[in-house]
Amino acid sequence: MSGRTAPPGATSSWRNWAGNQRVSGDALRPSTVDEIVATVTAARAARRHVKPVGSGHSFTAIARAEDQRVDLTALSGPVRVDSERRLITVPAGTTLHALNELLAGHRLALANLGDIDEQTVAGAISTGTHGTGAGYGCLSTFVAGLTLVTGTGELLECSADRHPEVFAAARVGLGALGVIVEVTLSCVDAFVLHADERPAPLAEVLADLPALVDANDHFEFYWFPYTDRVQVKINNRVPVDDRPLPRFRSWLDDDFLANSVFAGACRLGRAAPALVPTISAVSARALTARSYTARSDRVFCTPRRVRFEEMEYALPRAALPEALAGLRRIVDELPFRVLFPVEVRFTAPDDIWLSHGYGRESAYVAIHQYAGMPAEPYFRAFERVATALGGRPHWGKLHYRDAESLRPAYPRFADFLAVRDRLDPDRIFANSYTEQVLGS
Repeated sequence: MSGRTAPPGATSSWRNWAGNQRVSGDALRPSTVDEIVATVTAARAARRHVKPVGSGHSFTAIARAEDQRVDLTALSGPVRVDSERRLITVPAGTTLHALNELLAGHRLALANLGDIDEQTVAGAISTGTHGTGAGYGCLSTFVAGLTLVTGTGELLECSADRHPEVFAAARVGLGALGVIVEVTLSCVDAFVLHADERPAPLAEVLADLPALVDANDHFEFYWFPYTDRVQVKINNRVPVDDRPLPRFRSWLDDDFLANSVFAGACRLGRAAPALVPTISAVSARALTARSYTARSDRVFCTPRRVRFEEMEYALPRAALPEALAGLRRIVDELPFRVLFPVEVRFTAPDDIWLSHGYGRESAYVAIHQYAGMPAEPYFRAFERVATALGGRPHWGKLHYRDAESLRPAYPRFADFLAVRDRLDPDRIFANSYTEQVLGS
């Protein structure tokens, strides 16, 4: 089979960032599109499966290779920048971090980002990775075109004008339609953000929520369990970078407090659960207000080194207060403690068939649990609340939904399955996760 792989008879191990998904098996590292075509063609002939894998930042088994793993990080290809049309084309295994640096060199940027930049471009769009902002959908809405190797070995280019039904499906394709090898993204001129971060009472934020969401470019907040406190994060575009954060303050807040000290607090809470409400209350009060300006991606993205597991649900925006009320009851009644804050973000509607934001304004509620602590009862309890409110689970975050329960949540679910039947009739790209959420 084509592609660079482990020596004959050898195996290689893989684990995702959280460490909750692990496999051993062949590791194929194709460096060209032709090698990927040959890999898929050979797999189809041998009735084997291949699974494209990015940086391993999904918590679900979406990237779990149960036969052959295809690591896209070695995939080479030209980077094409059209500054006039504000478009960039990159190999699918390019990380968001590398993409941001490339764009900055051309005085361009992505209009929005999530809070980490370690994912590959293909992995980020395939799972519906998103940031926050009432005017912005998930990162897949920035995709102007993509090229994928289908399950029949065909190299297919798609866009709004070329194979539009594939384009509508593949921008959030769950890795089920083919191996994405190249992505073209719409960009904007490079911009500066002014960040305003401050603690606030939860009731005050919920009372002002419509104004906070609609009046700011990017708004989110973190609720600290066992308290009535949140940390508000507001980012707005400004013309100049005239209030940079001192390097010491940046290190203190984003490295030392948010990672080193927080990791210590989590370890303490895991060892002495009775202390968790006090730790959460102290954490909520310890985060002081700060205001600064910086290049957009350096505001959006921050380091995350404390390991955790996560579930995230996209809800109709109007359902957020009810969802949070239900979540607070769940947290108070659990037989164990929750060590991580709850993150709440907002996105605009989009038209991508399996996007969590398809056709509606969304509020995203992300719940986390520190690695090594019980999580499933917490996650299942919130999933029941979210599902009853019309919630859609993030494809890269832990959930327990199956195809039967997901079908009514996505108006174009059947259309997606029809495209899958055409592009991957032999289920070359299937694994246990795609069988769970899409059916066999």
